[in-house]
Amino acid sequence: MRLVHFADLHLDTAFRWAPPDVSREWRNSLRKTLLCLSAYATEVGADALTCGGDLYEQDRFTPDTAEFLRSTFAEVHPLPVFLAPGNHDWFGPTSLYQQVSWSPNVHIFRSDRLEAVALEDGFTLWGAAHRAPANTDGFLEAFSVDRGGVNVGLFHGSALAGLASQGEGKIPHAPFREEQINRAGLCHVLAGHFHTPYGSAALTYPGNPDPLSFGETGPRGAVVADISGTGVVSIERKRVETFAVHDISVDVTGATHAGMVTDMVVAQLAGLSGVVRVTVFGEVGPDIDLRLQDIAALKPAHCDALVPRLGAVHVAYDFDRLRAEPTVRGQFVNDVFADTALSDKERERILTTGLRALDGRGDELEVH
Repeated sequence: MRLVHFADLHLDTAFRWAPPDVSREWRNSLRKTLLCLSAYATEVGADALTCGGDLYEQDRFTPDTAEFLRSTFAEVHPLPVFLAPGNHDWFGPTSLYQQVSWSPNVHIFRSDRLEAVALEDGFTLWGAAHRAPANTDGFLEAFSVDRGGVNVGLFHGSALAGLASQGEGKIPHAPFREEQINRAGLCHVLAGHFHTPYGSAALTYPGNPDPLSFGETGPRGAVVADISGTGVVSIERKRVETFAVHDISVDVTGATHAGMVTDMVVAQLAGLSGVVRVTVFGEVGPDIDLRLQDIAALKPAHCDALVPRLGAVHVAYDFDRLRAEPTVRGQFVNDVFADTALSDKERERILTTGLRALDGRGDELEVH
């Protein structure tokens, strides 16, 4: 049995931080990724395409999204498509799942208890749905299979204990422990919810197939699960994303004016495409006028957008020299050093903010 599995596509994600044209393009890329996933399932001769939840955003979906999903899955008929709703696309009276006339190859799990679908003699898929956006109980609690053969689970849930760090701060929706899988009689669970890819002998999280934020790492995408007649599972991962997202850091140490910073950033943008978040850090000269809007304006033609932010940027003031000045600046520095209750970090912050204000600087460095 060969299953192609994915999860956490999150169609209609807002991407509120991005310019409107970029956020729309990013949302469109999620649709392209689903088309790639469906085509890939057909290409590799899958027996079924499975989704472990969060296919779309319940609070934001449109009739256009509903028709897109209907037609996309209808086009791969007769390939079976199994959907296990998660906490973002939960199954309820107003869900997209209830509003579409699905083609006969689409099966949506509707119960918050694991239900069986026989894919062939001796092979059963057990799936379940979230029926609310929160407070869903673990699907493996008090569950055990009622038949022999090979039994595989499909659901959206939070693996606890050793995988807690993979949860990225998420609420533990439908929590379970990995050791419950085999104890329940399942040979493997194809899951959704954690966006960081994870795999073990009993459990697979594919990760979100298309990037949804910066800093995502790991071989996310589609999962091809080949399952033998004895329940041995072989997993292969396939990247299917259609939108590039990069997160780079640029050391601007030694820069003494804004032009040097922009030159350093431009040098790091070569060869990148899509959306790039640029974090600048380092020690810069006291006369620099550093503004994030100037970095955002650097966007080359091969990038869709630049999202600049300040990391640990320090201004290289010579405080000993300033303390010797018979000026308002000198008095200010001496007064700050005289306050022994301040930590080194607090003192540096106050001095940098105050000195840049006294020098008439209006950039963002004064708040760091």
